[in-house]
Amino acid sequence: MSEASVLSDAQRRTIEAWRASGARIVFTNGVFDLLHRGHVEYLTEARAMGNCLVVGVNSDASVRRLGKGEGRPLVAEADRAAVLGSLRSVDLVVIFDDDTPERLIREVRPDVLAKGGDWAKEAIVGREFVESYGGRVVSVPLRAGFSTTALVERLRGGSPPG
Repeated sequence: MSEASVLSDAQRRTIEAWRASGARIVFTNGVFDLLHRGHVEYLTEARAMGNCLVVGVNSDASVRRLGKGEGRPLVAEADRAAVLGSLRSVDLVVIFDDDTPERLIREVRPDVLAKGGDWAKEAIVGREFVESYGGRVVSVPLRAGFSTTALVERLRGGSPPG
């Protein structure tokens, strides 16, 4: 893992300006390969925990290392970032290439670290760091029936939705 910054200078300045204005910064991360209703509701709920939502998106290479399945990601990192960035609930999207978002979390230094409910709070990467300065770590319940992996399997199997 290189010591180079994950954030661009412009992204860093944006976050510093939010912080200087007293904004409450929320951070979450994920692959977001095929954006679906579960993602949108999760991101909306995460954004409601603060004033600005920063979303870390796994790079294509990191998705492959995560072992999400054959042919994943289906959508290129720049396209995933563009779709996420168009959502009203998302204020900033940062693509990261590390295996975990730890370094990015340390750079963003969010007031709230939100992660999907499939992660036990104790297992959330960055939890100890965020809690060390008084930040909150929140496990957001998943929406039943919404999973990119299940959606990909259904599409590959030719099954109809629902």
